[in-house]
Amino acid sequence: MKPLLLINLKTYEQGTGSKAEKIVEASEKVAKKMKANIVVAPQTADIFRVSEKAKIPVYAQHIDPVGPGSNTGWTLPLAVKRAGATGTIINHSEHRLVSKRIGECVRMAKDAGLVTVCCAANPKKAASIAKFSPDFIAVEPPYLIGGNVSVSEARPEIITKTVDAVKSVNPRVKVLCGAGIHSRKDVEKSLELGASGVLVASGVVKAKSPQKAIEDLAGGLV
Repeated sequence: MKPLLLINLKTYEQGTGSKAEKIVEASEKVAKKMKANIVVAPQTADIFRVSEKAKIPVYAQHIDPVGPGSNTGWTLPLAVKRAGATGTIINHSEHRLVSKRIGECVRMAKDAGLVTVCCAANPKKAASIAKFSPDFIAVEPPYLIGGNVSVSEARPEIITKTVDAVKSVNPRVKVLCGAGIHSRKDVEKSLELGASGVLVASGVVKAKSPQKAIEDLAGGLV
């Protein structure tokens, strides 16, 4: 599998509604031009409108461990699947879950046919999540998220320790690197340290030219 560039649009105004569609369009152009593996995660409300036109995979930013029934206000895994999502982020640092819930989300996401990307703040947490067998674990030290200094630059040992910790528990789980990733150099360094891709957000969504930002990041993948 090619290294992954997962773009989380969060709830930034620049990645909401029609603006989310524009970022997806830019991502598609880069993916086609550079033959890169790019995925975009819009807000739940935008999954359907984005996936209707998207030629690249679309992931949800979150799901809840609930099935069909009386669960007002919760995000049903089956619903995001039917809206067009093919995967989901779980346990982002901005939407943390207790360990039991993470496991339940992974199980229910798999039952719905969704790819799972679980976030972890450190190697120890990543190892504990690996036992649930998600497809990916994205290590993101919270204090570096949204900043201009990447984890691959500030704390490269976190990536290598996470890769080793996850592989010791479940060799099939791939590790992504997040937090402060904003350049081709950051991506290249992350891959050198053993990651299978990167998870980014503000570096693309808040960029003056999202397409140029995506092209720069994707350059580190190929």
